[in-house]
Amino acid sequence: MTTTLAPVPETATASPVDYRTDPSRYRHWRLACDGPLARLTLDVREDAGLRPGYRLKLNSYDLGVDIELHDALQRVRFEHPEVRTVIITSAKERMFCSGANIFMLGLSSHAWKVNFCKFTNETRNGIEDSSVHSGLRFVAACNGVTAGGGYELALACDEIILVDDRSSAVSLPEVPLLGVLPGTGGLTRLTDKRKVRRDLADIFCTTTEGMRGQRAKDWRLVDDVVKPQQFAARVTERALELAATSDRPANARGIALSRIERQDDDTGYRYRHVEVRLDPKGRQATLTVSAPAQAGPEDLDAIVALGADWWPLAMARELDDAILMLRTNHLELGTWVLKTAGSIANALAVDANLERHADHWFVRETIGMLRRTLARMETSSRTLFALIEPGSCFAGTLFELALAADRTYMLDTTAAPETTPHIAVSVLNFGTYPRIDGRSRLSARFYDEAPPIDAARATIGQPIDARGALDLGLITSAPDDLDWGDELRIALEERASLSPDALTGMEANLRFGLAETMDTRIFGRLSVWQNWIFNRPNAVGEFGALKVYGTGHKAQFNRERV
Repeated sequence: MTTTLAPVPETATASPVDYRTDPSRYRHWRLACDGPLARLTLDVREDAGLRPGYRLKLNSYDLGVDIELHDALQRVRFEHPEVRTVIITSAKERMFCSGANIFMLGLSSHAWKVNFCKFTNETRNGIEDSSVHSGLRFVAACNGVTAGGGYELALACDEIILVDDRSSAVSLPEVPLLGVLPGTGGLTRLTDKRKVRRDLADIFCTTTEGMRGQRAKDWRLVDDVVKPQQFAARVTERALELAATSDRPANARGIALSRIERQDDDTGYRYRHVEVRLDPKGRQATLTVSAPAQAGPEDLDAIVALGADWWPLAMARELDDAILMLRTNHLELGTWVLKTAGSIANALAVDANLERHADHWFVRETIGMLRRTLARMETSSRTLFALIEPGSCFAGTLFELALAADRTYMLDTTAAPETTPHIAVSVLNFGTYPRIDGRSRLSARFYDEAPPIDAARATIGQPIDARGALDLGLITSAPDDLDWGDELRIALEERASLSPDALTGMEANLRFGLAETMDTRIFGRLSVWQNWIFNRPNAVGEFGALKVYGTGHKAQFNRERV
């Protein structure tokens, strides 16, 4: 007899997921900062799952646990600049983390599983991003069993220290136990990051019990194994050694991250600098990002005094929240129409300040927030169309939205000159916001070919009209006043009529077709391999491994290889 699991309600009928939180609301993590060290301690409440129907046993996690982790990392980045090393550990005895909650996955819809894996990936990638760009170091202090997604969290850290207590092991048991892949980059980080030999990785990923002790170290699965009596002291010692390599300031004052203010109703979401309008009938959402109302301040002290109200940071946080809200709660809105509004001069002035003060920790973290938000937009499985109209402000940092789009339409109007739309590039468009493949969007657009990139660079700071933008290759199409409405209507209706699955695959291939990195492989494997496996009966059929896990019954596999 097989236990039948009822699916988690779809987001259309369940309460919308809200990604806003703060340490006073955490139920699963504790954040403690002491000088150059921060400790993020995982202590999952079994009865506090984000959706009903499962218990978060053995420090397993769901989306709610990762939402708190994402917020805690933001707090460290902005509120605690004195922190140089983050120690990630567990409050549970002999249990670091058993990974994603299997019963949650078994209950969830396909879309929920994939969105969960994607957000988890982005959070782990954000750890590595901060290590590369912000001087933050991360140590996974694995004080117990470290399995599946728990080990993948450790893999995202700079170093992994495993307690050598004869029972604690690291493992990726998804293939033998669940019939799926390590979905948050486990396979990729084993090979690309830790350089684990392929034959050893093959054994490791098909062994449910994993590896412990010296063998785990010899196989490069961990960096160190330490006896229980010396474990805490060694973790602190190594964290301080890594902290000494960081350039984060020791005495700077942090920036409080105030709650993101958002007004919600049936028509969409409204923030201070971002507006989202929902169009269920057209299966699209329109995101309008407003430029700063003022050019300044230029003075660094004044910028720091603004804190979370400084336009680049405030806008990035709001846009990031909007992307997550749309991606999780509005699955059928497959096209995102990107618009901007405001003063090009003000946008370029802010870019100049970002460039001028890029070495300051707060400005550097703000640039990092912008970089990760733009990357999240591109890795979202949505069509992106940018519309450049009278009053638009696709300039500098905001022009990155157009460069991220699958198509960009710009009105070639014969109206009064003061209403003619323009775009503008700034120095920041040439490498400040690399995509997940490590290239600037302009470089990727032109396949690293020097002539068109140099031609765009020669226009830095200059307003460019539709015909000029078309000649430079910076936009897709420039309809005139007569054709504008019809061309856009046809393009949007055509897009809405196509298969969402085919579009997801096509867009991902076209967006990241130039070069591979660890990040592109992680998202590629999630989008294609894991997405496919999540649909196969061997994993999610009535007798699939993911469905029968924990019921006492053995999975029944279709043995054909396809």
